[in-house]
Amino acid sequence: MLRKSALFAATAALVLAFTGCSSTTSSSSTEDSAVSEKAEKALEAAAGQVFSTGPNGEEPSPASVADLSDEEIAQVKALGATAAIVMHYGGNDWATAQIDGLTSEFEKLGIEVIATTDANFKPDKQVSDLETVLAQNPDIIVSIPTDPVATASVYKAAAASGAKLVFMDNVPQGLEAGTDYVSVVSADNYGNGVVSAHELAKALGGKGTIGAIYHQADFFVTAQRYEGFTDTITKEYPDIEIVEEKGIAGPDFAGDAQAAANAMLSKHPDLAGIWAVWDVPAEGVMAAARASGRTDLKIATEDLGKNVAIALAKDELIVGLGAQVPFDQGITEARLGAGALIGKVAPPYIALSALPVDHENVLEAWEKVYHQDPPKDLKDSYKE
Repeated sequence: MLRKSALFAATAALVLAFTGCSSTTSSSSTEDSAVSEKAEKALEAAAGQVFSTGPNGEEPSPASVADLSDEEIAQVKALGATAAIVMHYGGNDWATAQIDGLTSEFEKLGIEVIATTDANFKPDKQVSDLETVLAQNPDIIVSIPTDPVATASVYKAAAASGAKLVFMDNVPQGLEAGTDYVSVVSADNYGNGVVSAHELAKALGGKGTIGAIYHQADFFVTAQRYEGFTDTITKEYPDIEIVEEKGIAGPDFAGDAQAAANAMLSKHPDLAGIWAVWDVPAEGVMAAARASGRTDLKIATEDLGKNVAIALAKDELIVGLGAQVPFDQGITEARLGAGALIGKVAPPYIALSALPVDHENVLEAWEKVYHQDPPKDLKDSYKE
């Protein structure tokens, strides 16, 4: 009888424990769902908005301000103008799309591209590139400064030469809009940080410890992304804690990010997620996660590069990102330069809104970002 009573008591205890566990699990699941829903609504609300201000605090203007009428296009074509594209670094999907957008629009406008350079993120190389370009007397220079201080004097010389300067993302120190340069065109980089924060929070159910890998340089737009991400996590998701932050300076951004992520995962074995400042560093984080056997790690980033797009399509590691639209930015930059040749005045800062991308819309997003069908290996990777 005692043994039966003991068995009954033990069974009752197990039932109570199981019931309590189920209740806790149900409550936790409900909380996770509520947080994910909150993040989803925030992403929907962010669509089409611009959160950033310009390098000097300028309010953003839409890309439509660069539009040209048929009559204006005819005026531009009659000039037989030339242009040069001076990049900070190339060989990545973002830079390629910018250049594609620029060259395609310049061709439509009858403007010949006489030089395209790649500084490999080295200010001294970019200074040399600009000096070489200036010797060819281009009418338009479209460029993204590697360092706003170290390159300032050569951009001043470019402005003094009479070339119409249009900047991507950042402006060299001491140059004035409307006097030294036409305008600066950028993605909404703060907004991209905001979007990536909501994407990561949604994947984490609004809780857990995370790391952040930022760009350790005086580079306005990547600093904006980092600020947008950390502000959003801190203010909107109190149960997500950023326990480690590491900067990378490149030029081996993937390798540097892999080393940083390895260190984070070693120091914090329970780390739930990592944010990376753009897609190339995110590739390094993916490599670190795979090497550590952490295929459950949640990674968020910016820029829809092909490798992170494939990871999104497979629903592996990358959970979401904020995408720029670099092809459209290139079109806008080309139009601004052309307009300046015929005396049009542009606002000092133009920004294009962030595009939230996750597993569900990655193929559609590719078409919006690059103006082309997704490559076969991306489409073949998509997991229904």
